[in-house]
Amino acid sequence: MLQGWIVVGASFLYLSLLFAIAYWGDRRADQGRSVIATPYIYALSIAVYCTSWTFYGSVGRASSSGPHFLPIYLGPTLMACLWWIVLRKMVRISKRNRITSIADFISSRYGKSTLLGGLVTVIAVVGIMPYISLQLKAVSTTFNVLLSAAPGEAGSLFTDTSFYVALSLAAFSILFGTRHIDASEHHEGMVAAIAFESVVKLIAFVAVGVFVVWGVHDGWGDLFGKAALDPAIAKLFTIGSVADHGNWVVITLLSMVVIICLPRQFQVAVVENVDETHIRKAVWLFPLYLVLINLFVLPIAVAGLMRFPGGTVHPDTFVLALPMAHQFEALALFAFIGGLSAATGMIIVETVALSTMVCNDLVMPVLLRLRWLKLHERSDLSRLLLAIRRGTIVLVVYLGYLYVRLIGESFALVTIGLVSFAAAAQFAPAMLGGMFWKGATQKGAFAGLTAGFLIWMYTLLLPSFARSGWLPESFLDGPFGIGLLEPYALFGLSGLDHVTHSLIWSMIGNLGAYVMVSLLTQQSAIERIQASLFVDAFRGDQRGSRFWRGSATVADLTALVVRFVGAERAERAFARYGRTRGVDVASLRDADADLVNFVERLLAGAIGAASARVMVASVAQGEIVGLHEVMEILDEASQVIAYSQQLETKSRELEIATEDLRDANERLKELDRLKDEFISTVTHELRTPLTSIRSFSEILHDNPEIDPEQRQQFLMIIVRESERLTRLINQVLDLAKIESGNAQWDIVTVDPRDVIRDAAAATGQLFKDKAMILRLDLPDEAPVVRTDRDRLMQVVINLLSNAVKFCEAGRGEVTVRLLALRDGVEVCVGDNGPGIPLAAQSKIFEKFQQVGDTMTAKPEGTGLGLAICRSILNRLGGSIRVESTPGRGATFCFFHPLEAQTAEAAEARPGV
Repeated sequence: MLQGWIVVGASFLYLSLLFAIAYWGDRRADQGRSVIATPYIYALSIAVYCTSWTFYGSVGRASSSGPHFLPIYLGPTLMACLWWIVLRKMVRISKRNRITSIADFISSRYGKSTLLGGLVTVIAVVGIMPYISLQLKAVSTTFNVLLSAAPGEAGSLFTDTSFYVALSLAAFSILFGTRHIDASEHHEGMVAAIAFESVVKLIAFVAVGVFVVWGVHDGWGDLFGKAALDPAIAKLFTIGSVADHGNWVVITLLSMVVIICLPRQFQVAVVENVDETHIRKAVWLFPLYLVLINLFVLPIAVAGLMRFPGGTVHPDTFVLALPMAHQFEALALFAFIGGLSAATGMIIVETVALSTMVCNDLVMPVLLRLRWLKLHERSDLSRLLLAIRRGTIVLVVYLGYLYVRLIGESFALVTIGLVSFAAAAQFAPAMLGGMFWKGATQKGAFAGLTAGFLIWMYTLLLPSFARSGWLPESFLDGPFGIGLLEPYALFGLSGLDHVTHSLIWSMIGNLGAYVMVSLLTQQSAIERIQASLFVDAFRGDQRGSRFWRGSATVADLTALVVRFVGAERAERAFARYGRTRGVDVASLRDADADLVNFVERLLAGAIGAASARVMVASVAQGEIVGLHEVMEILDEASQVIAYSQQLETKSRELEIATEDLRDANERLKELDRLKDEFISTVTHELRTPLTSIRSFSEILHDNPEIDPEQRQQFLMIIVRESERLTRLINQVLDLAKIESGNAQWDIVTVDPRDVIRDAAAATGQLFKDKAMILRLDLPDEAPVVRTDRDRLMQVVINLLSNAVKFCEAGRGEVTVRLLALRDGVEVCVGDNGPGIPLAAQSKIFEKFQQVGDTMTAKPEGTGLGLAICRSILNRLGGSIRVESTPGRGATFCFFHPLEAQTAEAAEARPGV
């Protein structure tokens, strides 16, 4: 038996270690050095699925039903095989729409419905409450085992261990889950701590298993051989009756869906995901984790039954009781820490997820509609949001503690967990159906969730109250004694496990209402748009199909964002937006469609999609819609328009087509003018070197006795002008091929650092000839890009050659810098030359435009280099700009996306 102060001290030290890890993770994130940007941390964070239910409850279930604990882990293993399709799509949708919770996900899919988001939040809070209580009960029970080698009853409030654990975990969740309001909603410190906990609980459980199999017994054969001699224990090695087979299938299917429907799993697998490619490794790492942590469940259960016959020790506590019985208190304490890890990880992530849902989808929508609160007059609401989330965490943990004290003592750990599983499963039709069925409606989702939740309450939650004495026990026989309404045998369906029975009826009601109501109701315009965005999430960049009609100022949108996320984070977000699009947001007066959409998605991360839509609408008079979706709506509506209206529509379309033809004709005239201008310029540029070549050739021809030294000088001029002529012709042809779309694009995966180094090597002699310095400022790691390597290298070489021309020999310095962005890379080539006049900066990317200076008067070259750079980058989906102050040098910066986006590039891409 261990002393209480030892257990409490070890627990306190462990929780302090978690604090330290989370703090370290947050500090690293603030410094831009993420500790969670690896698939291994990602997979370990998903292992928060393994709670104290796994650590203790699985052994308890195996002690009574043998391998029937396996479906809880077989389901997630099967679902992991589909993650690259299902989970990746959820991540893609969530990142694009700034979704931060399950309630936000479902609400956003069905027209950003506030009502639907509130319903999902209520279901989540009520349904997950038993699961939180399970963790607190496990901590309290196992603490008593360590002190007395047998489970005990919870004492008074101030002597109950789970009460103090609840307070500690609430404080931890508040400190590292709600430190600030951030639209990205990444809690890197929390994820790092959860991953560490996953390692601890795995090692602790495996340590107990190794001790039982090889420390107490002489291996697997010895253990199971002794167990087989006891007929009661030997039954645990079989699956059982036909009904047991049915329960096995139902629980497997249930666990398949809850691995993505539980709020905490959605939080770590979707919201906290920083790179969707991490899913590839999680597909096999997470199932491997499940195999390892369940490897010794049955051996520990069998060993416990043999060591403690007759039910003298509760099977849920075998993990601790076995080491204690053999005087291995240190191992028992380590196992307790492992169980504490399993419980704390679940409570922390679950409460953070629920607090976000309650704040964004329940409380804030109500507060924003109460005019008498005058929230619209407050300049900063970020503190209010934090207070709501922190208060929610305390309330949720307290309700879980209240549930375990009032009701939890009547059920085993596994039973409590399955009750919450069945509640979380109610989200599956609305979530999965919404991702793959465009016809699903908001009314259908609301009807399905309501029906499933009510049936779940009637067949599982309320009976648990009756069994605990908080409702009349007669309720279990059906209201008013009606046998067909028995909660555990509804409409005469009997002989099934209570959870299986409830899940069958709730899914029938949920799916039936969801499908039927969706088929009988019509979608609104916003529902149709959101359905298209969700179902077609993998169909390229959907931002291009969006437009907006209305009016909004940048100042109003900026003030709106500042109110909810704070001035500093708002400024950083707008700066990032401007940098990726090459615009200065602060200099703009009116907002365009992209900016309005960006603000709405930014606010969605802080207050939810539904509330964000309302707030943006309060300052932006208009609506963001998709062109493709609008045409789809009009096409559907045209089917029910009368014949006369159809003729009117055709007439209008003819007018539009006529206008389009008129515009096209004007464009052709403009192209014809530009062609003549281009030919004239090219002719002029070609005439200059040709005139020089002809003149010096005639001199050499007419004066055969010319001085050899002067002859050599004239020949060098002819060679140089010939090279210039060749270079001009090649550049003209290259530019023409690019702009006509006839250029060949060889799209491959390249490291931009290698391209920069090769370009520097190719131009190295130029720098040596002029005694100039070239510096490369490249990061240790950079994202690879899909591009035409030769074309990208041509861009860098052109910029380096351009920098050499404009720098003074012997004093010139050129720096190449590579910066990794969220959706691409930026390369900047800066020099210390004379700079570019402001009036010329807008023209230098045009053909045959050159800027002279005091040193060169007219620079060498054709004036096509920068034009070619711009054409190449435009075709690859990038952009280029110049930053220069006259007298202080010039910096050319170009952006390249992670993957080339042009039609030519797409055709060159393998498999596209």
